[in-house]
Amino acid sequence: QVQLVESGGGLVQAGGSLRLSCAASGIIFSINAMDWYRQAPGKQRELVARITSGGTPNYADSVKGRFTISRDNAKNTVYLQMNSLEPEDTAVYYCHVVATSWGIRESWGQGTQVTVSS
Repeated sequence: QVQLVESGGGLVQAGGSLRLSCAASGIIFSINAMDWYRQAPGKQRELVARITSGGTPNYADSVKGRFTISRDNAKNTVYLQMNSLEPEDTAVYYCHVVATSWGIRESWGQGTQVTVSS
């Protein structure tokens, strides 16, 4: 089993910043891509950012230039730095990891609420 623990959500005013963290634990031989998704009320879950095992990031158009994804392979941790936050960024944010353990394991974090007030 691979467990994910998220932290860093909260309430912030528009224009502010937050940093999310997601730490993976368990029997992990390697981690492939690490992702952040979000789901706003009444909307489908959407991919916000992805970082490959080699460190190449990709972003949804809506967050390009404002969000930065990074990872610390030694700590099995992925981060999402969110700057210039907008009310439209309000959602529950989930990390998602595909890891090689005793087999391939796909895991989701418990979700962390991000609320941006106008």
